[in-house]
This record gives sequence, structure tokens and C-alpha cells, in this order.
Amino acid sequence: MSTLNEWLIFEEGTIDKKTCNKVKNHGSNWINSKVAVKEKISEEERVLGHELKYKENKLLRISDISWTTDQWIYDLVWPFMVQANDEAGWRYHIKYAEPSQITRYCKGGFYNFHKDGNGDHLSAYNYPTNNFLHGHVRKLSMSLILNDDFDGGAFEFISYSNGNGVITPIEAKAGSIIIFPSSMEHRVAPVTKGTRNSLVTWFVGPPFV
Repeated sequence: MSTLNEWLIFEEGTIDKKTCNKVKNHGSNWINSKVAVKEKISEEERVLGHELKYKENKLLRISDISWTTDQWIYDLVWPFMVQANDEAGWRYHIKYAEPSQITRYCKGGFYNFHKDGNGDHLSAYNYPTNNFLHGHVRKLSMSLILNDDFDGGAFEFISYSNGNGVITPIEAKAGSIIIFPSSMEHRVAPVTKGTRNSLVTWFVGPPFV
């Protein structure tokens, strides 16, 4: 395990190849990826939170996704989140995990720079019938790399200095786990050969005060 700036990495082979393949093959009912639509927030939504709307945007993202809420997936990733949250010094109040996303990027697939969440009260989910998400925000994001027999597709963070973006690629092989605050800007660079497979999970809790 190692830390770089504000993120934490469990190194290659943290999750064994057999388990990585089990997760990868668990994907089914694949759909085209969609991204959140930015929209004007009403005064009521500022107070109560708002429901996100999603649409396909091939300028921002090209990938296929499959959702899972299977308990064995949560049992697999949750301990790593707990350890990272403590040892990286974030110690955020985490209560639940969102449904996990099994993602595949075929040749030409990518996901441009984006944030998973801001953690503020305006970002809180407004899903009164969902006790796990309602009133909560994304605080930590996790990406489990399921294979490495592809070219391109690097996981990269970007930070800004004097108005310039500084890109930091992460050396992540099969079985590696990357955990970071959801407010950090990151991307998956275009895949140039093969298919990149990963498992993404977001961990939620009350908005930051």
C-alpha cells in the first residue's frame, strides 16, 4: 500500500486474479454509460437536495457498464475503504456504499476528467424512498483494476498550478485498488488496444459541515 498526495493505492495483486475474473465475469445486462447532466438548481432543491438526471455524452465518456448490489462485492471492497479512510487520514463519516459499477472500456473507450462528487449539501441525494442514499453525498471513490492486458486506459489525476493542469498517471495493474476523495478530478485515458475492466464503488455519508 502506498500514498501519493491525496490518494491511496493498494498495489498489484491485492485482489487475486481468480477474484478479479469473477468480478469481471459478473457483469451482465450491459448498457451504454451515461453521465450526470448539469442543470439549474431551484431554491427548494438547494434545501432538500436534488435528483440527478443522466444522459449519454460520447464527448465525455465511452464505456459499457453493469450494475451490481451483490453482498459479496461489498464484502470484498468495504474493508479496503475502511483501512484507507483511516490510514490516509481522511477519516470521513462513511455510512453506506452505492451500487457498484462493473465497467469495460473497449478500444477507443475513455472517461474524460471529472469529479464523482463535491461533498457539499447541494450535492446531497434526494431519494426519500432510499434510506441508503437519501441526504448523503459521495465522499470516497474506489476503482479496482480487474485486468492489465490492454494498452492505454491509464487512470490519471489532474491538479492545477499557476493555471496549468498537471496530470499524474497511476501505475495500476490487475488487482490494484485506487481510493481517493470523490472531489478529486480524474479520468480514464483512451484505450488503444484490448479491453480495460474495472469495478467502481462510491462510499457515501452526510455532507461535510
